[in-house]
Amino acid sequence: MADDNTVGFRAGRTGLIVRIPEAEPYVGGWRERLDPSARAGVPAHITVLFPFLEEGRTDASVHSALADVFGSHPAFDLRFERCGRLPGVLSLVPEPDTRLRQLTEAIAARWPEAPPYGGRFTEIVPHLTVAQGQDEAVFERIEADLAGRLPFTSRVSSVELIVHDGVKWQERASFALGG
Repeated sequence: MADDNTVGFRAGRTGLIVRIPEAEPYVGGWRERLDPSARAGVPAHITVLFPFLEEGRTDASVHSALADVFGSHPAFDLRFERCGRLPGVLSLVPEPDTRLRQLTEAIAARWPEAPPYGGRFTEIVPHLTVAQGQDEAVFERIEADLAGRLPFTSRVSSVELIVHDGVKWQERASFALGG
């Protein structure tokens, strides 16, 4: 998931993601083998905020507030043309990423007790994880495979609240972006 390792996979933990179903034909096979979040049930996605509130805190009032925050942001398109790197992670780079950053900033401002990535990183870097924890040669092989098949675009019109049930990540709610 968003913290890019299985440490974050515990019952009751939640996250907010943007699904990118158009990415699956490009990265699904790589993710299934090389991204623990895929094996734990998380689809190809870009994290908006992880970790979010514990599941027990995500009641009707939180859902209503999430709907209000996300509803105030318009839907948008993303283009994926290239791979990027973060420490130990190969990802697809969404362009432009301004609206993704704005979504994260809006949720973090509304729930300051849930800073992005638990406050571990100072900069928000939207990305779609393809593989992690691999050596350079594996990352290069994936990049070569993807280079000949990109680009693709995706319409972002909602954000999903997902929760870990102790075994897998499950969608709990979906919040539409504004028109």
